[in-house]
Amino acid sequence: MTPRHVTVLVLLWAGVGCMLLSAVAVLRLRGTLMRLHALAPPSCAGVPLIALAVAVDQGAGRAAVKTLVIGLLFAVGGTVTAISVGRASRQAEEGEAA
Repeated sequence: MTPRHVTVLVLLWAGVGCMLLSAVAVLRLRGTLMRLHALAPPSCAGVPLIALAVAVDQGAGRAAVKTLVIGLLFAVGGTVTAISVGRASRQAEEGEAA
């Protein structure tokens, strides 16, 4: 095994581990906001780590850059989506209480 292959495997398993732990957390946690917090790590860390692993495996080139841009978009988009859904669910809960 080459050092590059080991790096790819470490990044890939770190991303997959993040996704799996978050899936378990979603199943165990109760409440919309708590589940939303459990969904943040896969979009902010899991998918970008997997994208980085794929980019390292592809080597230098346009395909690797495209893969890294996709991972970056997931990281930024996941954060924005989590904030938006959190605000909307909080407002809905406050509206029901009033």
